[in-house]
Amino acid sequence: MTSERRVIVHPDTDSLVGSVAARSITKLLDLLDENEEAHVVLTGGGMGEATQRAIRDSSARSTLDWARVHFWWGDERFLPFGHPERNETQARAALLDALGTPEANIHAFPASDRIPDLDEAAAAYARELELAAPEGKQLPRFDILYLGVGPDGHVASLFPERDLRSGDRTVVAVRNAPKPPPDRLSLTLPAINSAERIFLVLAGGDKAPALGLALAGATANEVPAAGVTGRRRTVFFVDRAAAADVPETLIASSY
Repeated sequence: MTSERRVIVHPDTDSLVGSVAARSITKLLDLLDENEEAHVVLTGGGMGEATQRAIRDSSARSTLDWARVHFWWGDERFLPFGHPERNETQARAALLDALGTPEANIHAFPASDRIPDLDEAAAAYARELELAAPEGKQLPRFDILYLGVGPDGHVASLFPERDLRSGDRTVVAVRNAPKPPPDRLSLTLPAINSAERIFLVLAGGDKAPALGLALAGATANEVPAAGVTGRRRTVFFVDRAAAADVPETLIASSY
């Protein structure tokens, strides 16, 4: 199977998140026409939350049977349940509450007041992933996985110049992260790259250097975003400012 990598440039943030929302709903409709359920991996951050709101506010949202969609996360801040900085808390407010998503379909990382030990929390999420996976596999089939990209090129909670080797682990405990909070949980790079489709959503001129390096052959250790490759497709949805350092030859005219 050949994996496609594309960069789609939008004139501004509103059109960017609107495009990602429309593409997401269309793809999920196709997936649910072929499968009993779909698995989506959410991300946090400003663009992740904006994309979730755009899906919530889309007039096409009602065409989907959301009860057949399972939601996971690429990473999480290790904070108490309901903390406003948890990606789960933000996603519930931006999208999941409006969908009426069954609790059984919301697969959040453990909160620090539920499993206080970071390593135990990582192991618990790995077990939950395996329980939802096909027999003999560690992970469910991630149909769409969303990622933001930091100005330093980090994705999920995988930061530059950290040892990204994970052996056969699907989830890692992250300590002393270079941005607060220091304790986090994250899918590993191999787990991220198991996804069928990866949608990286980024905006702003501060992201341009990292995106340029990621597409110019930087290593995953230098720029973790450079190591992201979906099994079928990897799409960078960006605005003009973020695309400042992307060669024209890498920019696609459409999805």
